[in-house]
Amino acid sequence: MNIWLLPIFAFLLGSIPFGLLIAKSQGINIREHGSGNIGATNVLRIVGKKYGISCFVLDFFKGFIPALLAYNLFTFTNADSTMAVDFIRQHAFDFGDAQFQAQGMKVLTGLCAILGHNYSPWVNFKGGKGIATSAGVLLAFMPFATLILIAIFIITFKVTRYISVASMVAAGSLPFLVLYGSWSHGKIQAGTWDKPLFIFAAFIGALAIWKHRSNIVSLRAGEEHKFVSKKKSK
Repeated sequence: MNIWLLPIFAFLLGSIPFGLLIAKSQGINIREHGSGNIGATNVLRIVGKKYGISCFVLDFFKGFIPALLAYNLFTFTNADSTMAVDFIRQHAFDFGDAQFQAQGMKVLTGLCAILGHNYSPWVNFKGGKGIATSAGVLLAFMPFATLILIAIFIITFKVTRYISVASMVAAGSLPFLVLYGSWSHGKIQAGTWDKPLFIFAAFIGALAIWKHRSNIVSLRAGEEHKFVSKKKSK
């Protein structure tokens, strides 16, 4: 087994356009409706609630499964090399820092799953905004922080009624949560904090906001779709 198989698997799994396939099963080309995005939000708006939820769950597990595998394979517990780190050195690269190598391969796998979703080769290297897939990766890597992000998302959505705004606020909060978690556990002070995870968090947070740039334009123009409950709309 080559050590790069897991990141490649993550990219290929992430690249499966479930939103496009779900909409097509109902006779709809999702890229020709709504925002044209193949993610769960557009599927929910155009195809229906149960299809949108199904799309979210499938996109979530595209990130969660490879990230969980990486989390368990690329481990580092102390100054001694683990079997996984030794394997990395033999078959991939040797940066000399066993902790950084193990953590780096872990986040690389998660990143590949997200990039596969955002830039799927099956749809001309286009895709969704990566929120559901990123949530799956984050739950595997840092479950408690993910719960906080979900709370941030829900509160922001309840206040604004915009999924795009809630997604961007949660994405922007991510690197700060990683820093706070590392500091509160004394890992920054001890010099053992997960630097690759912080870089990963900052990158995917910025990427998620970048992928919402069309929503930002719509928000500024007052044209962004706001979710309003049926009771209030009556």
